[in-house]
Amino acid sequence: MATVSLLNVSVRNNPAPFNSPYEFEITFECLEPLQKDLEWKLTYVGSATSSEHDQELDSLLVGPIPVGVNKFVFEADPPDTKRIPATDILGVTVILLSCSYADREFVRVGYYVNNEYMDPSMNEEPPAKPDFDKIRRSILADKPRVTRFQIKWDSEESAPSEFPPEQPDVDAQEDDETKYGADELEEEQAEMAALEAEGGAAAAKTDDGDAEMEGVENNEGKDEDEESDAGSEDLEAESEGDDEEDLEEEEGEGEAGDQDMEMDEAGPAENGTNGNAQHQGQHQPPADVMVH
Repeated sequence: MATVSLLNVSVRNNPAPFNSPYEFEITFECLEPLQKDLEWKLTYVGSATSSEHDQELDSLLVGPIPVGVNKFVFEADPPDTKRIPATDILGVTVILLSCSYADREFVRVGYYVNNEYMDPSMNEEPPAKPDFDKIRRSILADKPRVTRFQIKWDSEESAPSEFPPEQPDVDAQEDDETKYGADELEEEQAEMAALEAEGGAAAAKTDDGDAEMEGVENNEGKDEDEESDAGSEDLEAESEGDDEEDLEEEEGEGEAGDQDMEMDEAGPAENGTNGNAQHQGQHQPPADVMVH
């Protein structure tokens, strides 16, 4: 914890004419007696593009500092207008209130400041030569930007750790990069060996599988061919037998047909004669019996 803590800063004259002094009421707390004074400074930032135009408006030494809460008023002169670029007089700029102990800054408070003419028409069309008597400054006091730094106060115990602790054996130890590189190399080699082993096993398994598949394919192909051949022979034999039977049946039917035709051809003549005879016999009138 810091020996001196800034509690509050209030701007007393705000807004104010550009050439009027700055007034700040500062409240801070001191936790233990200090051997030296506190140095307060107010800096005006003349240009946002270069620090060459920054001006230290005033500085104040406060001390001896009693333990407890302290309050005082810090007044600073306005900036030198000759050191401000003409293009940076109007508009927004920054002022910095800082405090140091033994040339070591431990707190800084920044405020935005807006410089403009009190007459709105002059802001729309500013004169070629700035009229500082008509320019008003407005400090954005309700939104300060506070930055704190750790410093060494009077005792060594309050000094922040600026350097790492001494390590006398660090040079004798192995370099981290070398160690980590060796470990990574071993891990990579182990991974490569594992991958090669897995690849060999997979290749062997693939060869066995291929051999088995080849045998199955050969056997299956042979059986299928034999079965297909046997089936085709049976089908051909059956088809041939069927064809022969069909041919025999057709021949038999043909012969029977011929016989029928022959019978039919012979039949009508014979049958016709017999039929006529029979017909005549049947229809012939009875002969007259002569009785003598």
